[in-house]
Amino acid sequence: MTDSAFAVLRAGALTTVQDLGRAGHAHLGVPRSGALDEPAARLANRLVGNADSAAVLETTLSGCALRPRRTVTAAVTGAPCPVRVDGRPVAWGAPVRVPAGAVLDVGAVAAGVRSYVALGGGVAVEPVLGSRSTDLLSGLGPAPLVDGAVLPLGAENGPHARVDVAPQPAPPTELVLRVTFGPRADWCTPQSLKTLTTRAYRVSPASNRIGLRTEGPALERAVHGELPSEGLVLGAVQVPPDGRPVVFLADHPTTGGYPVVAVVREPDLWAAAQAVPGTRLRFVV
Repeated sequence: MTDSAFAVLRAGALTTVQDLGRAGHAHLGVPRSGALDEPAARLANRLVGNADSAAVLETTLSGCALRPRRTVTAAVTGAPCPVRVDGRPVAWGAPVRVPAGAVLDVGAVAAGVRSYVALGGGVAVEPVLGSRSTDLLSGLGPAPLVDGAVLPLGAENGPHARVDVAPQPAPPTELVLRVTFGPRADWCTPQSLKTLTTRAYRVSPASNRIGLRTEGPALERAVHGELPSEGLVLGAVQVPPDGRPVVFLADHPTTGGYPVVAVVREPDLWAAAQAVPGTRLRFVV
């Protein structure tokens, strides 16, 4: 039994291993995946002295609880939440020392959706196509965490950051997504495109790592024929048959048969990772 590992005591609603993703394989039908709130994942790694590319845990809403078999430095970023070590409150957004055998408990979020847990040395599961990320659509990478699982840790690389609390953006109370029209904008009526960028939507509870679904005015198609499947990119805004736009996120399919009328600028997608259902959403040009 290796000491370079941690046990999962409470997996939470959905906790996955994520890094910066497996870029460059879309032509093989493999999406990038990776942390939805990439800046939060990078920050967590920097706080514990890891490289930005080290694998972290991405929790969803309810957090998780872990027991490392060796003393590690940990940091929790992203959605704010209570953090405890053996029941003692410790800092969120700062490096924390977790003794071997102690319980690191990451609680339910106070706001936002996803928290990021970095451990010194990173989560050292075997990479698949150059990434340790869990891809929920294709099934690549490690399975989502379950109670009782034991995951390996890498060797700690460098000193942790010397900060009390690292500043982070608050989860959005209104999500503003900047878009560029195309490549199939002409498949919707001009009035629909105006509706997209002038009317308010809300984040749907059906949203997940694959796509952010919306509630609001439906977009009317100008072309009603079938569209052959074509490539999709991160941030693509697709119009399904019900007319309500879907913004594709990290685990998106690499092809699709519904028109993509716009693409969201990538930096705006990080906030989308923290938008709770019901959050007001606007698309702007």
